[in-house]
Amino acid sequence: MIRAVEQWVEEQAALSKPDKIYWVQGTEDEIRRLIEIGISEEKTGPHQTFRELNHQVFAHSYLHRSHPNDVARTEQLTFVCTPKKEDAGPNNNWMEPKEAKAMVSKLFDGCMRGRTLYVIPYMMGNPESPYAKPCIQITDSIYVVVSMYIMTRAGRKILERIGSSGNFVKGLHSIGDLDPNRRYIMHFPQEGLVMSVGSGYGGNALLGKKCFSLRIASYQGHQEGWLAEHMIIMGVEDKKTGETMYFLGAFPSACGKTNLAMIDPILEGYTVTTLGDDIAWINVGPDGRLYAINPEAGFFGVAPGTSDETNPQMMKTLKSGRVYPTLFTNTGLDTDTNSPWWEGLTDRVPPHLLDWQGNPWNAASGKVVAHPNSRFTVSAYNCPTLSKEFDNPKGVPISAILFGGRRSDTVPLVCESFDWRHGVFKASSLGSETTTAAAGQVGVVRRDPMAMLPFCGYNMADYFRHWMNVGGRLKNPPKIFFVNWFKKDVQGKFIWPGFRDNFRIIKWMMDRVKGTIPARETPIGLMPNYADLNLTGLDISKETFDKLFEVNPDEWKKEIEGIEAFYGQFGARLPQQLTRYVDKLKKQII
Repeated sequence: MIRAVEQWVEEQAALSKPDKIYWVQGTEDEIRRLIEIGISEEKTGPHQTFRELNHQVFAHSYLHRSHPNDVARTEQLTFVCTPKKEDAGPNNNWMEPKEAKAMVSKLFDGCMRGRTLYVIPYMMGNPESPYAKPCIQITDSIYVVVSMYIMTRAGRKILERIGSSGNFVKGLHSIGDLDPNRRYIMHFPQEGLVMSVGSGYGGNALLGKKCFSLRIASYQGHQEGWLAEHMIIMGVEDKKTGETMYFLGAFPSACGKTNLAMIDPILEGYTVTTLGDDIAWINVGPDGRLYAINPEAGFFGVAPGTSDETNPQMMKTLKSGRVYPTLFTNTGLDTDTNSPWWEGLTDRVPPHLLDWQGNPWNAASGKVVAHPNSRFTVSAYNCPTLSKEFDNPKGVPISAILFGGRRSDTVPLVCESFDWRHGVFKASSLGSETTTAAAGQVGVVRRDPMAMLPFCGYNMADYFRHWMNVGGRLKNPPKIFFVNWFKKDVQGKFIWPGFRDNFRIIKWMMDRVKGTIPARETPIGLMPNYADLNLTGLDISKETFDKLFEVNPDEWKKEIEGIEAFYGQFGARLPQQLTRYVDKLKKQII
Protein backbone atom coordinates (compact mmCIF):
# COMPACT_ATOMS: atom_id res chain seq x y z
CA MET A 1 0.00 0.00 0.00
CA ILE A 2 2.67 2.51 0.97
CA ARG A 3 5.63 0.79 -0.66
CA ALA A 4 7.10 4.00 -2.12
CA VAL A 5 7.16 5.60 1.34
CA GLU A 6 8.53 2.47 3.01
CA GLN A 7 11.29 2.12 0.42
CA TRP A 8 12.38 5.74 0.88
CA VAL A 9 12.35 5.40 4.68
CA GLU A 10 14.39 2.19 4.47
CA GLU A 11 16.97 3.95 2.28
CA GLN A 12 17.34 6.84 4.73
CA ALA A 13 17.53 4.46 7.70
CA ALA A 14 20.31 2.53 5.96
CA LEU A 15 22.17 5.83 5.61
CA SER A 16 21.57 7.31 9.08
CA LYS A 17 21.68 3.99 11.02
CA PRO A 18 19.24 4.67 13.88
CA ASP A 19 18.72 2.26 16.77
CA LYS A 20 14.94 2.34 16.19
CA ILE A 21 12.39 3.46 13.60
CA TYR A 22 9.13 4.95 14.86
CA TRP A 23 6.15 5.76 12.63
CA VAL A 24 4.11 8.68 13.96
CA GLN A 25 0.43 7.76 14.31
CA GLY A 26 -1.10 11.16 15.03
CA THR A 27 -3.01 10.43 18.24
CA GLU A 28 -3.39 12.49 21.41
CA ASP A 29 -2.02 9.63 23.52
CA GLU A 30 1.06 9.53 21.34
CA ILE A 31 1.87 13.21 21.68
CA ARG A 32 1.57 12.92 25.46
CA ARG A 33 4.05 10.03 25.43
CA LEU A 34 6.46 11.99 23.25
CA ILE A 35 6.26 14.97 25.61
CA GLU A 36 7.03 12.65 28.54
CA ILE A 37 10.07 11.27 26.70
CA GLY A 38 11.19 14.84 26.00
CA ILE A 39 10.84 15.74 29.68
CA SER A 40 12.90 12.73 30.72
CA GLU A 41 15.58 13.85 28.25
CA GLU A 42 15.62 17.19 30.08
CA LYS A 43 16.70 15.33 33.22
CA THR A 44 19.02 12.66 31.81
CA GLY A 45 19.79 13.12 28.15
CA PRO A 46 22.05 15.32 26.05
CA HIS A 47 19.38 17.24 24.12
CA GLN A 48 17.37 18.86 26.94
CA THR A 49 14.16 18.70 24.94
CA PHE A 50 11.32 19.87 27.21
CA ARG A 51 10.72 21.39 30.64
CA GLU A 52 7.12 21.25 31.85
CA LEU A 53 5.75 24.70 32.70
CA ASN A 54 2.98 25.91 34.98
CA HIS A 55 -0.27 24.90 33.27
CA GLN A 56 -2.19 27.38 35.41
CA VAL A 57 -0.38 30.26 33.68
CA PHE A 58 0.02 28.85 30.15
CA ALA A 59 -2.07 25.69 29.78
CA HIS A 60 -0.38 22.55 28.42
CA SER A 61 2.91 24.39 27.87
CA TYR A 62 6.57 23.35 27.74
CA LEU A 63 9.92 25.13 27.43
CA HIS A 64 12.62 24.11 24.97
CA ARG A 65 16.14 25.54 24.94
CA SER A 66 18.13 25.14 21.75
CA HIS A 67 21.89 25.20 21.45
CA PRO A 68 23.23 28.78 21.75
CA ASN A 69 24.63 28.60 18.20
CA ASP A 70 21.30 27.40 16.77
CA VAL A 71 18.77 30.17 17.27
CA ALA A 72 17.79 31.47 13.80
CA ARG A 73 17.59 30.60 10.13
CA THR A 74 21.07 30.18 8.65
CA GLU A 75 20.59 31.65 5.20
CA GLN A 76 24.27 31.40 4.29
CA LEU A 77 24.08 27.62 4.77
CA THR A 78 20.78 27.20 2.91
CA PHE A 79 21.08 26.01 -0.68
CA VAL A 80 18.80 25.50 -3.67
CA CYS A 81 20.19 22.66 -5.76
CA THR A 82 19.13 22.81 -9.40
CA PRO A 83 21.13 21.39 -12.33
CA LYS A 84 21.73 24.92 -13.69
CA LYS A 85 22.93 27.69 -11.41
CA GLU A 86 20.93 30.32 -13.26
CA ASP A 87 17.69 28.47 -12.45
CA ALA A 88 18.36 28.96 -8.71
CA GLY A 89 19.14 32.61 -9.40
CA PRO A 90 21.29 35.17 -7.57
CA ASN A 91 18.72 35.19 -4.77
CA ASN A 92 19.79 31.69 -3.68
CA ASN A 93 22.96 29.94 -2.66
CA TRP A 94 23.44 27.23 -5.27
CA MET A 95 25.11 23.84 -5.35
CA GLU A 96 25.01 21.20 -8.03
CA PRO A 97 22.59 18.44 -6.90
CA LYS A 98 25.00 15.48 -7.05
CA GLU A 99 27.70 17.45 -5.25
CA ALA A 100 25.22 18.60 -2.57
CA LYS A 101 23.91 15.08 -1.95
CA ALA A 102 27.39 13.65 -1.75
CA MET A 103 28.43 16.28 0.79
CA VAL A 104 25.43 16.03 3.13
CA SER A 105 25.19 12.26 2.79
CA LYS A 106 28.56 12.07 4.53
CA LEU A 107 27.07 14.05 7.42
CA PHE A 108 23.97 11.84 7.51
CA ASP A 109 26.03 8.65 7.43
CA GLY A 110 25.52 7.08 10.87
CA CYS A 111 24.22 10.35 12.36
CA MET A 112 21.31 8.61 14.15
CA ARG A 113 23.29 5.92 15.94
CA GLY A 114 21.91 5.68 19.47
CA ARG A 115 18.82 7.63 18.43
CA THR A 116 15.31 6.96 17.17
CA LEU A 117 14.36 7.76 13.58
CA TYR A 118 10.84 9.25 13.55
CA VAL A 119 8.76 9.05 10.38
CA ILE A 120 6.20 11.89 10.25
CA PRO A 121 3.50 11.59 7.56
CA TYR A 122 1.90 15.03 7.31
CA MET A 123 -0.27 17.18 5.11
CA MET A 124 0.24 20.80 4.23
CA GLY A 125 -3.32 22.07 3.99
CA ASN A 126 -6.66 20.44 4.72
CA PRO A 127 -6.42 16.88 3.33
CA GLU A 128 -9.78 17.49 1.61
CA SER A 129 -8.39 20.46 -0.34
CA PRO A 130 -7.32 20.00 -3.97
CA TYR A 131 -4.52 22.45 -3.16
CA ALA A 132 -3.06 20.41 -0.24
CA LYS A 133 0.18 18.41 -0.55
CA PRO A 134 1.18 15.15 1.24
CA CYS A 135 4.65 14.90 2.74
CA ILE A 136 6.95 12.66 4.77
CA GLN A 137 9.56 14.02 7.16
CA ILE A 138 12.22 11.92 8.85
CA THR A 139 13.86 13.34 11.98
CA ASP A 140 15.73 12.29 15.11
CA SER A 141 14.34 15.15 17.21
CA ILE A 142 11.31 14.81 19.48
CA TYR A 143 11.10 18.61 19.52
CA VAL A 144 10.61 18.50 15.75
CA VAL A 145 8.02 15.71 15.98
CA VAL A 146 5.91 17.58 18.56
CA SER A 147 6.31 20.85 16.63
CA MET A 148 5.17 19.18 13.40
CA TYR A 149 2.13 17.82 15.25
CA ILE A 150 1.24 21.42 16.09
CA MET A 151 2.17 23.04 12.77
CA THR A 152 0.71 20.49 10.30
CA ARG A 153 -1.97 17.81 9.93
CA ALA A 154 0.20 14.86 10.90
CA GLY A 155 -0.53 11.18 11.34
CA ARG A 156 -0.86 7.77 9.74
CA LYS A 157 -4.02 8.76 7.85
CA ILE A 158 -1.82 10.78 5.48
CA LEU A 159 -0.24 7.52 4.33
CA GLU A 160 -3.66 6.55 2.97
CA ARG A 161 -3.70 9.77 0.93
CA ILE A 162 -0.27 8.95 -0.52
CA GLY A 163 -1.24 5.32 -1.17
CA SER A 164 1.06 3.37 -3.46
CA SER A 165 2.23 6.46 -5.33
CA GLY A 166 5.58 8.14 -4.92
CA ASN A 167 3.83 11.50 -5.06
CA PHE A 168 4.92 13.07 -1.79
CA VAL A 169 7.44 15.68 -0.69
CA LYS A 170 10.41 14.16 1.11
CA GLY A 171 12.23 15.68 4.05
CA LEU A 172 15.28 14.18 5.78
CA HIS A 173 16.42 15.92 8.98
CA SER A 174 18.90 15.26 11.74
CA ILE A 175 20.13 17.56 14.48
CA GLY A 176 23.52 15.98 13.83
CA ASP A 177 26.20 17.27 16.18
CA LEU A 178 25.00 20.92 16.03
CA ASP A 179 28.35 22.00 14.66
CA PRO A 180 27.77 25.27 12.71
CA ASN A 181 30.41 24.14 10.22
CA ARG A 182 28.45 20.94 9.56
CA ARG A 183 25.02 22.57 9.22
CA TYR A 184 23.32 22.59 5.84
CA ILE A 185 19.77 22.98 4.57
CA MET A 186 19.63 21.60 1.03
CA HIS A 187 16.63 21.94 -1.28
CA PHE A 188 16.18 19.87 -4.42
CA PRO A 189 13.09 21.48 -6.04
CA GLN A 190 12.91 19.18 -9.05
CA GLU A 191 12.78 16.14 -6.75
CA GLY A 192 10.54 17.60 -4.05
CA LEU A 193 13.28 16.84 -1.51
CA VAL A 194 14.80 18.67 1.46
CA MET A 195 17.88 17.48 3.40
CA SER A 196 18.61 19.39 6.61
CA VAL A 197 21.39 18.52 9.04
CA GLY A 198 23.03 20.16 12.04
CA SER A 199 20.20 22.39 13.27
CA GLY A 200 17.18 21.99 15.50
CA TYR A 201 15.85 25.54 14.96
CA GLY A 202 12.29 25.61 13.61
CA GLY A 203 12.96 27.42 10.34
CA ASN A 204 15.74 24.92 9.55
CA ALA A 205 14.27 21.76 11.07
CA LEU A 206 10.47 21.87 10.64
CA LEU A 207 10.74 21.02 6.98
CA GLY A 208 7.05 21.59 6.27
CA LYS A 209 7.51 25.25 7.12
CA LYS A 210 9.87 27.49 5.16
CA CYS A 211 11.66 24.62 3.42
CA PHE A 212 8.65 23.02 1.78
CA SER A 213 5.74 25.46 2.13
CA LEU A 214 7.79 28.24 0.55
CA ARG A 215 11.03 27.13 -1.15
CA ILE A 216 9.88 23.83 -2.68
CA ALA A 217 6.24 24.94 -3.03
CA SER A 218 7.17 28.19 -4.78
CA TYR A 219 8.99 26.10 -7.39
CA GLN A 220 6.00 23.75 -7.67
CA GLY A 221 3.70 26.75 -8.00
CA HIS A 222 5.80 28.11 -10.84
CA GLN A 223 5.51 24.78 -12.63
CA GLU A 224 1.80 24.33 -11.90
CA GLY A 225 0.47 27.91 -12.16
CA TRP A 226 -0.03 28.96 -8.53
CA LEU A 227 1.82 30.96 -5.86
CA ALA A 228 3.34 29.95 -2.51
CA GLU A 229 3.83 33.12 -0.48
CA HIS A 230 5.16 34.40 2.85
CA MET A 231 1.78 35.93 3.74
CA ILE A 232 -0.88 36.25 6.39
CA ILE A 233 -4.52 35.59 5.53
CA MET A 234 -7.16 37.56 7.41
CA GLY A 235 -10.87 38.25 7.07
CA VAL A 236 -12.59 41.53 7.97
CA GLU A 237 -16.34 41.34 8.52
CA ASP A 238 -18.49 44.45 8.29
CA LYS A 239 -21.11 43.79 10.97
CA LYS A 240 -23.64 46.09 9.26
CA THR A 241 -23.68 44.22 5.97
CA GLY A 242 -22.45 40.82 7.17
CA GLU A 243 -19.96 40.81 4.30
CA THR A 244 -16.38 39.59 4.84
CA MET A 245 -13.43 40.87 2.84
CA TYR A 246 -10.27 38.75 2.79
CA PHE A 247 -6.74 40.16 2.77
CA LEU A 248 -3.28 38.74 2.16
CA GLY A 249 -0.31 40.43 3.79
CA ALA A 250 3.42 39.91 3.16
CA PHE A 251 5.95 41.16 5.70
CA PRO A 252 9.51 40.05 6.52
CA SER A 253 9.83 38.09 9.78
CA ALA A 254 9.45 40.12 13.01
CA CYS A 255 7.65 42.99 11.24
CA GLY A 256 4.22 42.48 12.80
CA LYS A 257 2.59 39.83 10.58
CA THR A 258 1.10 37.89 13.47
CA ASN A 259 -0.13 41.04 15.21
CA LEU A 260 -1.93 42.14 12.05
CA ALA A 261 -3.43 38.69 11.40
CA MET A 262 -5.10 38.87 14.83
CA ILE A 263 -5.66 42.61 15.07
CA ASP A 264 -8.38 43.80 17.43
CA PRO A 265 -10.12 46.51 15.37
CA ILE A 266 -9.96 49.90 17.03
CA LEU A 267 -12.94 51.03 14.94
CA GLU A 268 -16.38 49.73 15.93
CA GLY A 269 -18.53 47.67 13.62
CA TYR A 270 -15.85 45.27 12.39
CA THR A 271 -14.62 41.80 13.31
CA VAL A 272 -11.26 40.39 12.22
CA THR A 273 -10.85 36.64 11.75
CA THR A 274 -7.55 34.82 11.32
CA LEU A 275 -6.75 32.23 8.69
CA GLY A 276 -2.95 32.33 8.74
CA ASP A 277 -0.05 34.33 10.14
CA ASP A 278 2.84 33.28 7.88
CA ILE A 279 2.19 31.30 4.71
CA ALA A 280 -0.45 31.34 1.97
CA TRP A 281 -0.88 29.11 -1.06
CA ILE A 282 -2.71 31.08 -3.72
CA ASN A 283 -4.59 29.73 -6.73
CA VAL A 284 -6.72 31.18 -9.49
CA GLY A 285 -10.21 29.79 -8.88
CA PRO A 286 -12.68 28.54 -11.51
CA ASP A 287 -14.39 31.95 -11.37
CA GLY A 288 -11.19 33.86 -12.22
CA ARG A 289 -10.74 35.18 -8.69
CA LEU A 290 -7.71 34.66 -6.46
CA TYR A 291 -8.17 32.13 -3.62
CA ALA A 292 -5.86 31.37 -0.71
CA ILE A 293 -5.42 28.57 1.80
CA ASN A 294 -3.11 28.37 4.80
CA PRO A 295 -1.11 25.13 4.41
CA GLU A 296 -0.16 25.22 8.10
CA ALA A 297 -2.19 24.31 11.18
CA GLY A 298 -0.29 26.34 13.78
CA PHE A 299 1.60 29.52 14.58
CA PHE A 300 5.38 29.73 14.98
CA GLY A 301 5.68 33.29 16.22
CA VAL A 302 8.26 35.62 17.74
CA ALA A 303 7.71 35.89 21.50
CA PRO A 304 9.42 39.20 22.47
CA GLY A 305 6.98 42.07 22.17
CA THR A 306 3.91 39.81 22.31
CA SER A 307 1.63 40.88 25.17
CA ASP A 308 -1.94 41.55 26.19
CA GLU A 309 -1.43 45.09 24.91
CA THR A 310 0.15 44.35 21.53
CA ASN A 311 -1.68 41.12 20.62
CA PRO A 312 -4.37 40.08 23.12
CA GLN A 313 -5.74 37.39 20.80
CA MET A 314 -2.37 35.67 20.55
CA MET A 315 -2.02 35.76 24.33
CA LYS A 316 -5.41 34.04 24.61
CA THR A 317 -4.22 31.52 22.02
CA LEU A 318 -1.04 30.80 23.99
CA LYS A 319 -2.93 30.31 27.23
CA SER A 320 -5.71 28.14 25.80
CA GLY A 321 -4.10 24.69 25.76
CA ARG A 322 -7.27 23.32 24.16
CA VAL A 323 -5.58 21.56 21.23
CA TYR A 324 -2.09 20.05 21.46
CA PRO A 325 0.68 21.39 23.70
CA THR A 326 2.16 24.87 23.34
CA LEU A 327 5.94 25.12 23.06
CA PHE A 328 8.11 28.06 24.06
CA THR A 329 11.63 28.08 22.61
CA ASN A 330 14.50 30.16 24.03
CA THR A 331 12.33 32.39 26.19
CA GLY A 332 13.31 33.23 29.75
CA LEU A 333 11.84 31.42 32.75
CA ASP A 334 10.17 33.01 35.77
CA THR A 335 11.26 30.53 38.43
CA ASP A 336 8.73 31.79 41.01
CA THR A 337 5.80 30.82 38.78
CA ASN A 338 7.57 28.29 36.50
CA SER A 339 6.27 30.14 33.45
CA PRO A 340 7.89 31.64 30.35
CA TRP A 341 8.86 35.30 30.30
CA TRP A 342 10.15 37.57 27.58
CA GLU A 343 10.78 41.25 27.08
CA GLY A 344 7.48 43.05 26.57
CA LEU A 345 5.32 40.36 28.18
CA THR A 346 4.74 42.41 31.36
CA ASP A 347 5.69 45.91 32.51
CA ARG A 348 7.20 44.49 35.69
CA VAL A 349 10.25 42.29 35.35
CA PRO A 350 9.89 39.24 37.66
CA PRO A 351 12.47 39.16 40.46
CA HIS A 352 13.78 35.65 39.78
CA LEU A 353 14.52 34.77 36.18
CA LEU A 354 16.60 32.34 34.20
CA ASP A 355 17.69 33.63 30.81
CA TRP A 356 17.14 31.77 27.54
CA GLN A 357 20.22 29.63 28.15
CA GLY A 358 19.06 28.64 31.65
CA ASN A 359 21.43 30.93 33.57
CA PRO A 360 20.32 33.19 36.48
CA TRP A 361 19.57 36.65 35.12
CA ASN A 362 20.01 40.08 36.67
CA ALA A 363 19.51 43.53 35.21
CA ALA A 364 23.10 44.55 35.90
CA SER A 365 24.37 42.01 33.37
CA GLY A 366 22.95 44.09 30.51
CA LYS A 367 21.88 40.89 28.76
CA VAL A 368 18.46 39.96 27.44
CA VAL A 369 16.24 37.47 29.24
CA ALA A 370 14.65 35.91 26.17
CA HIS A 371 16.56 35.53 22.94
CA PRO A 372 15.35 38.24 20.49
CA ASN A 373 14.24 35.46 18.13
CA SER A 374 12.67 33.29 20.85
CA ARG A 375 9.50 31.58 19.63
CA PHE A 376 6.18 30.05 20.50
CA THR A 377 4.62 27.11 18.65
CA VAL A 378 0.87 26.81 19.15
CA SER A 379 -2.09 25.22 17.36
CA ALA A 380 -4.20 27.55 15.23
CA TYR A 381 -7.28 25.80 16.62
CA ASN A 382 -6.55 27.48 19.98
CA CYS A 383 -7.01 30.92 18.40
CA PRO A 384 -10.24 32.67 19.49
CA THR A 385 -10.36 34.64 16.23
CA LEU A 386 -9.87 31.62 13.95
CA SER A 387 -12.05 31.97 10.87
CA LYS A 388 -14.84 29.46 10.30
CA GLU A 389 -13.40 29.24 6.77
CA PHE A 390 -10.01 28.05 8.04
CA ASP A 391 -10.55 24.50 6.78
CA ASN A 392 -12.51 25.43 3.66
CA PRO A 393 -10.96 23.18 0.98
CA LYS A 394 -11.53 25.87 -1.67
CA GLY A 395 -9.80 28.60 0.32
CA VAL A 396 -11.12 32.16 0.59
CA PRO A 397 -11.46 34.79 -2.19
CA ILE A 398 -8.92 37.61 -1.90
CA SER A 399 -9.92 41.26 -2.30
CA ALA A 400 -6.61 42.96 -1.46
CA ILE A 401 -2.92 42.20 -0.91
CA LEU A 402 -0.69 44.15 1.47
CA PHE A 403 3.09 44.32 1.27
CA GLY A 404 5.09 45.85 4.08
CA GLY A 405 8.48 46.16 5.65
CA ARG A 406 10.39 47.93 8.38
CA ARG A 407 11.60 51.32 7.15
CA SER A 408 12.61 54.28 9.32
CA ASP A 409 12.20 56.71 6.42
CA THR A 410 11.41 56.98 2.68
CA VAL A 411 8.36 54.68 2.50
CA PRO A 412 4.93 56.19 3.35
CA LEU A 413 2.40 54.77 5.80
CA VAL A 414 0.22 53.37 3.01
CA CYS A 415 0.27 53.51 -0.77
CA GLU A 416 -1.88 51.77 -3.39
CA SER A 417 -0.42 50.58 -6.68
CA PHE A 418 -1.90 51.86 -9.92
CA ASP A 419 -2.73 48.31 -11.06
CA TRP A 420 -1.57 44.68 -10.71
CA ARG A 421 1.60 45.05 -12.80
CA HIS A 422 2.61 48.24 -11.01
CA GLY A 423 1.97 46.40 -7.77
CA VAL A 424 4.30 43.60 -8.88
CA PHE A 425 6.97 46.22 -9.63
CA LYS A 426 6.64 47.82 -6.20
CA ALA A 427 6.56 44.44 -4.44
CA SER A 428 9.56 43.18 -6.43
CA SER A 429 11.60 46.19 -5.29
CA LEU A 430 10.51 46.10 -1.65
CA GLY A 431 13.18 46.97 0.89
CA SER A 432 13.16 46.28 4.64
CA GLU A 433 15.53 46.74 7.55
CA THR A 434 16.84 43.36 8.73
CA THR A 435 15.65 41.79 12.00
CA THR A 436 16.77 39.03 14.38
CA ALA A 437 14.81 36.30 12.55
CA ALA A 438 17.85 35.69 10.35
CA ALA A 439 21.43 35.42 11.46
CA GLY A 440 23.51 38.50 10.61
CA GLN A 441 23.60 42.26 11.05
CA VAL A 442 20.41 43.96 12.26
CA GLY A 443 18.92 47.22 10.92
CA VAL A 444 20.41 47.20 7.41
CA VAL A 445 18.05 47.88 4.49
CA ARG A 446 18.03 44.99 2.05
CA ARG A 447 15.75 44.26 -0.87
CA ASP A 448 13.20 41.67 0.14
CA PRO A 449 10.75 41.28 -2.78
CA MET A 450 7.31 40.14 -1.67
CA ALA A 451 9.06 39.33 1.68
CA MET A 452 10.26 36.22 -0.18
CA LEU A 453 13.98 36.79 -0.72
CA PRO A 454 15.06 34.02 1.70
CA PHE A 455 12.28 31.68 0.58
CA CYS A 456 11.89 31.75 -3.20
CA GLY A 457 13.07 28.36 -4.46
CA TYR A 458 14.04 29.51 -7.95
CA ASN A 459 15.32 32.52 -9.90
CA MET A 460 13.43 35.60 -8.73
CA ALA A 461 13.42 37.08 -12.21
CA ASP A 462 11.25 34.12 -13.26
CA TYR A 463 9.23 34.58 -10.05
CA PHE A 464 8.42 38.21 -10.93
CA ARG A 465 7.30 37.14 -14.42
CA HIS A 466 5.18 34.39 -12.85
CA TRP A 467 3.43 37.00 -10.67
CA MET A 468 2.62 39.04 -13.77
CA ASN A 469 1.33 35.95 -15.57
CA VAL A 470 -0.93 35.00 -12.65
CA GLY A 471 -2.39 38.52 -12.69
CA GLY A 472 -3.11 38.17 -16.39
CA ARG A 473 -5.36 35.18 -15.65
CA LEU A 474 -7.52 37.09 -13.15
CA LYS A 475 -10.86 38.57 -14.14
CA ASN A 476 -10.84 41.02 -11.22
CA PRO A 477 -7.35 41.26 -9.68
CA PRO A 478 -7.14 42.22 -5.99
CA LYS A 479 -5.93 45.71 -5.22
CA ILE A 480 -2.32 45.85 -4.05
CA PHE A 481 -1.24 48.09 -1.16
CA PHE A 482 2.06 48.89 0.55
CA VAL A 483 2.37 49.78 4.23
CA ASN A 484 5.12 50.93 6.58
CA TRP A 485 4.19 51.11 10.26
CA PHE A 486 7.76 51.98 11.27
CA LYS A 487 8.52 55.47 9.95
CA LYS A 488 10.40 57.61 12.51
CA ASP A 489 10.71 61.33 13.24
CA VAL A 490 13.96 63.28 13.67
CA GLN A 491 14.10 62.18 17.34
CA GLY A 492 14.01 58.54 16.26
CA LYS A 493 10.49 57.93 17.56
CA PHE A 494 7.79 56.11 15.62
CA ILE A 495 5.36 58.59 14.06
CA TRP A 496 2.47 56.14 13.67
CA PRO A 497 1.14 54.43 16.85
CA GLY A 498 0.77 51.03 15.13
CA PHE A 499 -0.84 47.92 16.65
CA ARG A 500 -4.65 48.32 16.89
CA ASP A 501 -4.48 51.65 15.07
CA ASN A 502 -3.24 49.84 11.96
CA PHE A 503 -6.86 48.84 11.43
CA ARG A 504 -7.52 52.45 10.37
CA ILE A 505 -5.37 51.72 7.33
CA ILE A 506 -7.22 48.44 6.69
CA LYS A 507 -10.50 50.39 6.74
CA TRP A 508 -9.15 52.83 4.14
CA MET A 509 -8.17 49.86 1.96
CA MET A 510 -11.65 48.39 2.27
CA ASP A 511 -13.14 51.68 1.12
CA ARG A 512 -10.76 51.73 -1.82
CA VAL A 513 -11.70 48.15 -2.78
CA LYS A 514 -15.39 49.11 -2.67
CA GLY A 515 -14.64 52.30 -4.62
CA THR A 516 -16.36 54.58 -2.11
CA ILE A 517 -13.48 57.08 -1.66
CA PRO A 518 -10.95 58.73 -3.98
CA ALA A 519 -7.16 58.75 -3.62
CA ARG A 520 -4.51 61.23 -4.65
CA GLU A 521 -1.99 60.29 -7.28
CA THR A 522 1.76 60.54 -6.59
CA PRO A 523 4.79 59.26 -8.53
CA ILE A 524 4.95 56.13 -6.34
CA GLY A 525 1.23 55.31 -6.24
CA LEU A 526 -2.14 56.34 -4.79
CA MET A 527 -2.35 57.75 -1.25
CA PRO A 528 -5.14 58.78 1.13
CA ASN A 529 -6.55 62.24 1.44
CA TYR A 530 -6.40 63.57 4.98
CA ALA A 531 -10.20 63.64 5.22
CA ASP A 532 -10.61 60.01 4.11
CA LEU A 533 -8.43 58.35 6.76
CA ASN A 534 -10.30 57.82 10.05
CA LEU A 535 -8.00 59.39 12.66
CA THR A 536 -10.64 59.92 15.36
CA GLY A 537 -9.03 59.73 18.80
CA LEU A 538 -5.49 60.16 17.47
CA ASP A 539 -3.32 63.24 17.84
CA ILE A 540 -2.32 63.28 14.16
CA SER A 541 -2.16 66.81 12.78
CA LYS A 542 -2.18 67.63 9.08
CA GLU A 543 1.54 68.35 9.41
CA THR A 544 2.19 64.91 10.93
CA PHE A 545 -0.05 63.31 8.29
CA ASP A 546 2.02 64.96 5.56
CA LYS A 547 5.20 63.62 7.15
CA LEU A 548 3.75 60.08 7.15
CA PHE A 549 3.02 60.38 3.43
CA GLU A 550 6.00 62.46 2.34
CA VAL A 551 7.75 61.50 -0.92
CA ASN A 552 11.22 62.93 -0.33
CA PRO A 553 13.17 63.18 -3.64
CA ASP A 554 16.56 62.74 -1.95
CA GLU A 555 15.42 59.61 -0.13
CA TRP A 556 13.77 58.21 -3.23
CA LYS A 557 16.88 58.88 -5.32
CA LYS A 558 18.76 56.60 -2.91
CA GLU A 559 15.88 54.11 -3.03
CA ILE A 560 15.98 53.97 -6.82
CA GLU A 561 19.72 53.35 -6.71
CA GLY A 562 19.08 50.41 -4.38
CA ILE A 563 16.39 49.03 -6.69
CA GLU A 564 18.64 49.30 -9.76
CA ALA A 565 21.50 47.57 -7.95
CA PHE A 566 19.19 44.74 -6.91
CA TYR A 567 17.65 44.36 -10.36
CA GLY A 568 21.13 44.37 -11.91
CA GLN A 569 21.83 40.91 -10.46
CA PHE A 570 19.26 39.32 -12.76
CA GLY A 571 20.60 40.60 -16.07
CA ALA A 572 18.55 39.93 -19.20
CA ARG A 573 16.34 37.44 -17.32
CA LEU A 574 14.57 40.30 -15.50
CA PRO A 575 11.21 41.24 -17.11
CA GLN A 576 11.76 44.45 -19.08
CA GLN A 577 8.48 45.84 -17.72
CA LEU A 578 10.16 46.23 -14.32
CA THR A 579 13.08 48.30 -15.63
CA ARG A 580 10.60 50.49 -17.52
CA TYR A 581 8.83 51.21 -14.23
CA VAL A 582 12.18 52.21 -12.68
CA ASP A 583 12.96 54.54 -15.57
CA LYS A 584 9.53 56.15 -15.31
CA LEU A 585 9.86 56.62 -11.54
CA LYS A 586 13.33 58.11 -11.96
CA LYS A 587 12.01 60.73 -14.40
CA GLN A 588 9.18 61.68 -12.05
CA ILE A 589 11.22 61.76 -8.83
CA ILE A 590 14.66 63.04 -9.77
